[in-house]
Amino acid sequence: MKVELPFPPKELFPNRMHGHAWAKLYKLKGECRETGFYLTKQAKGNWTWNRGSIKLKLMYVMPDKRHRDIDNCLAASKSLLDGMADALQVNDKFFRPIEINWEHGDKPGKIIVEIQQDDQ
Repeated sequence: MKVELPFPPKELFPNRMHGHAWAKLYKLKGECRETGFYLTKQAKGNWTWNRGSIKLKLMYVMPDKRHRDIDNCLAASKSLLDGMADALQVNDKFFRPIEINWEHGDKPGKIIVEIQQDDQ
């Protein structure tokens, strides 16, 4: 299954979070979680969890040519991935392994998530 998520807002990147009011970040994280939920629910179809681990392949399509640390991209995506876990009705601890790649793209950027399950 593939899910296309929006590129995380710049305010959620760990190096940019300082100086923002906690209430603004709380609201933004909630909106991202909701977005991840609805986009995954839409792509889910008849997918069901087989109780095994769920491999995620994340392809970050960057909105510009600016350098971003890939671990910061993952941290900024936490709320989106939590929403995805909610839609799949799984605990995100089952998202393992997580493979992360990136490529340059155009604005607004996106995350293409490929979801694969272990056969059980």
